[in-house]
Amino acid sequence: MNEETNAPVQEEPIAAPEVVAAPEAKAEKAAPAAKEANLEPDPNFDWEAFENGSVAGNVAKEELTKTYDNTLNTVKEKEVVMGKVISMNKREVVVNIGFKSDGIVSLNEFRYNPDLKIGDEVEVYIESQEDKKGQLLLSHKKARTSRSWDNVNEALEKGSIVKGYVKCRTKGGMIVDVFGIEAFLPGSQIDVKPIRDYDQFVGTCMDFKVIKINQEFKNVVVSHKALIEAELEVQKKEIISHLEKGQVLEGTVKNITSYGVFIDLGGVDGLIHITDLSWGRVNDPHDIVTEGQKVNVVIKDFEEDRKRIALGMKQLTPHPWDALDPNLKEGDKVNGKVVVMFDYGAFVEIAPGIEGLIHVSEMSWSQHLRSAQEFLKVGDEVEAVILTIDREARKISLGLKQLRQDPWLDIETKYAVGSKHTARVRNFTNFGVFVEIEEGVDGLIHISDLSWTKKVKHPGEFCKVGDEIEVVILEIDKENRRLSLGHKQLEENPWDNFETLFTVDSIHEGEITEVSEKGAVIALENGLEGFATPKHLVKEDGSQAKAGEKLNFKVIEFNKNAKRIILSHSRIFEDEAKREARLAAKKAASEKKAEEKAQEVVAQKVEKTTLGDIDALAALKKQLEAEQN
Repeated sequence: MNEETNAPVQEEPIAAPEVVAAPEAKAEKAAPAAKEANLEPDPNFDWEAFENGSVAGNVAKEELTKTYDNTLNTVKEKEVVMGKVISMNKREVVVNIGFKSDGIVSLNEFRYNPDLKIGDEVEVYIESQEDKKGQLLLSHKKARTSRSWDNVNEALEKGSIVKGYVKCRTKGGMIVDVFGIEAFLPGSQIDVKPIRDYDQFVGTCMDFKVIKINQEFKNVVVSHKALIEAELEVQKKEIISHLEKGQVLEGTVKNITSYGVFIDLGGVDGLIHITDLSWGRVNDPHDIVTEGQKVNVVIKDFEEDRKRIALGMKQLTPHPWDALDPNLKEGDKVNGKVVVMFDYGAFVEIAPGIEGLIHVSEMSWSQHLRSAQEFLKVGDEVEAVILTIDREARKISLGLKQLRQDPWLDIETKYAVGSKHTARVRNFTNFGVFVEIEEGVDGLIHISDLSWTKKVKHPGEFCKVGDEIEVVILEIDKENRRLSLGHKQLEENPWDNFETLFTVDSIHEGEITEVSEKGAVIALENGLEGFATPKHLVKEDGSQAKAGEKLNFKVIEFNKNAKRIILSHSRIFEDEAKREARLAAKKAASEKKAEEKAQEVVAQKVEKTTLGDIDALAALKKQLEAEQN
């Protein structure tokens, strides 16, 4: 083969010698050629030996072949050997492995190594010692593949850097050729900063670190970001080693988040928390800085181990509390703007960088704590009273309700016992209804004071939240700021009249409204309710009364103080049967007595009985029977 720098030249195949019929014929054919070349044939050339397979006289052909083979490397197919690049062009690379011919490898197999040059040693896989054209067939890709897993595992174990060729994009990242293996490069592992355009890396060669191998599924994950981070770590250590607390540096706004601003200090990042951007309250860092802006910052703190640097901007300006009016004191009125709201209160900015808290308990005289959002909202301009001021701790508390008179100061005058008022239902409990007569003046209507006649099991049956209800002041507890209220007291107690109407043994019509195991509730006239046990619900035919039935009931108990009426339906026919039985018994007794008296009279006159006497006795008997009837 002729060696050229750009293109390999294949060896021309050696033509097989023609079969010679006789030495004389061979000599005749060789003579013209010899004459053309001005060469004389060797008179000692043994044409007979050549014809029998020997080209050197008496030396055997096998010995010459052996001698020739000893000058070349012995190679075997399907094995990996080292070779040297002797020439290359835009498509192919010629590799010499010390064999009788050189091999050609496609340049595409070296895409991962763009720095390949003549003289480099590479691994090649011998596919065939000689193809149809007599060419040695080599493959660099198969050589890499045959040892790929050994190389990949070694790279992971040692943490060494490997070269790879980015083949294409895939979901979530890129496919990279590493040692002939298709490895996965996640999008988050391309660079330390987010990458949006993956296509810019396709077809390029990059350095990687193997970060994960799944031996079961033959998956390899690589990272380019790890190499960048390693370089940045070295830079960070160098920069941090020269940092000091309180040091003022110039940096560039790198990234703005909802919680702060990241500043590039020249190879290392620091964070300005949102609370350190300004002495005033900052809702959005974008209102203070913009990306790419040059700013001066002070180093508040840093951790060498964790590589965290805390920065500040507001610390470069005087604190607003230092400029606060020294004559400001507790009890003074101030104006401000609500800058932030919480359930427990509102922060009001009374001067740039100075905020006071109005707790929800200081917004109303009401003892019922509600959400601060019910009183104020962000942006409201308010007037407040200074409750406390601590210049050392730089804290101030404010109040709104102090601008109005406490309604409990003259509570006995405004809401005297026995006076009637309109209140609004605020909420319920199992034992009563809480109402608000005015802001700061709350009261309780006990469940027993809701109605004279109706038995209320839960206040929700009687009214609803938000309803207006008429109340009477029953009791005032000024010390604990409590009012006892009543609703039924708006009317006279009807039980005084009910006592004469629902007397014991009186019968009234009622409707069964509710039935339970203990008995039934019966609705009576005038809105009253009575109660009957199960044995008093038995009807005359023996069946049990049911809900919804209208029946007559007898009053068997009336308790005005307990507001209790006990009824019975079965007593009506039971008592009637007992009365009839008593009358029948009385009649039988009278008849028996009359008969005994008649027998006594007869016995007295039996001895003097005459026909006239018998008539007289008969007449007497009739007289007695008539009297009995």
